[in-house]
Amino acid sequence: MRGFETVLKTGVVGAVAAIGVLATASSASAYIACSRHQCWHVRTQYAYPAAVGIVVHPDTWRWSGRGYGWARDRNDRGYWNNGHWRRF
Repeated sequence: MRGFETVLKTGVVGAVAAIGVLATASSASAYIACSRHQCWHVRTQYAYPAAVGIVVHPDTWRWSGRGYGWARDRNDRGYWNNGHWRRF
């Protein structure tokens, strides 16, 4: 009987740990915002001004030979334009 209790406790602990990992992973969603030649990570899909041409992609997006480069991620609301951060 003790062997069964040990297996049961181990299974419960494992299940709780797995649920915690899944909950953390699902709440960490992000996006990739790109201006003409620069991309950076954002946590929120902002309503960027239409005139600046920002495109927001899912975090799984990958470019292939389009000439994009990674810009420094920022925590404030804005966008990269010609190497300068513009707040809005």
